[in-house]
Amino acid sequence: MRLLRTGLRWDTAVGVLLVAVFVTGLGTTDGFASRDNLAFAFNDIAEVALMALPMTLLVVAGQVDLSVASMLGLSSALTGQLWDSGWAFETIVPVVLLVGVAGGLLNGWLVTKVGLPSLAVTIGTLALYRGLASVVLGSNAITDFPENYAAWAVDTTTVPGTFITYPVALFIVLAVVAAVVLHATGLGRSLFAIGAQEDAAYYAGIRVGRIKLALFVVTGLVSAFAGVVFTLRYGSARADNGQGFEMLVIASVLLGGIDFDGGKGTLFGAVAGVLLIGVLKNLLTLNDVANEVQVIVTGLLLVASVLTPRLISTVGEWRHRRAAATSSN
Repeated sequence: MRLLRTGLRWDTAVGVLLVAVFVTGLGTTDGFASRDNLAFAFNDIAEVALMALPMTLLVVAGQVDLSVASMLGLSSALTGQLWDSGWAFETIVPVVLLVGVAGGLLNGWLVTKVGLPSLAVTIGTLALYRGLASVVLGSNAITDFPENYAAWAVDTTTVPGTFITYPVALFIVLAVVAAVVLHATGLGRSLFAIGAQEDAAYYAGIRVGRIKLALFVVTGLVSAFAGVVFTLRYGSARADNGQGFEMLVIASVLLGGIDFDGGKGTLFGAVAGVLLIGVLKNLLTLNDVANEVQVIVTGLLLVASVLTPRLISTVGEWRHRRAAATSSN
């Protein structure tokens, strides 16, 4: 998408805005550029960033999954309950990931086999998975997870010589993989085709149902893993962990220029959207801005990410019609 006549793509504009916000932070906020703060700032959005990757692929294909944060919460609750019951952590992780796969299968089955819209389905499973988390753990909080695993997730442990934490390093690797899949493979071209015109993609021989089902499964799997990371990072398993993260994930994806109707967008834009929200959140926190105001800012960004591209498109079409009418006269 181009911004009027400037030739600047939307995702590029978000990248430029990210750089501008970062430079503003350097000049206005003490400690913003410190190694410790940068490690904290990026690690603080690690789970949102991880979930934004499969969400990007889903939205490109014209689908959405609003249950990601609830799956994170269910994963965290189950991790805590199993650990409290004496399970080995090496056994807990695969079980929790299988639960994520099962949740993704349920979402995908309801969308692809029953024919329900993904928005309606995942609103329902958003409540279902969060309710199951409460059933599993109630109002309890489980702590004291193994130190060797917990140390991997915190912002004080970084890749040697950098401020990059291990969850962020994992995100970078997965982002590269997702970018290659989306922009350099036949599967990626199929995702764009499905999002642009699902019926045409089906008649062109693309296995629409199977691809959409796989996307929901991967989203459930990654969301469950994000729940494990969140639990280790905070050292606490609770049923309400990650509550509201679905808004941050969707805001990041849409802010990055992924068209909610499907068929358009880049992974670079989604990553830029995630980082922009993370940097803004960190700057607001460093400047003692209340959490309630931060939520308002996120909401405004979400509205702007949906409204602005459509306004640009409308203005562009109006200018085109006007130019055509002028040339005909």
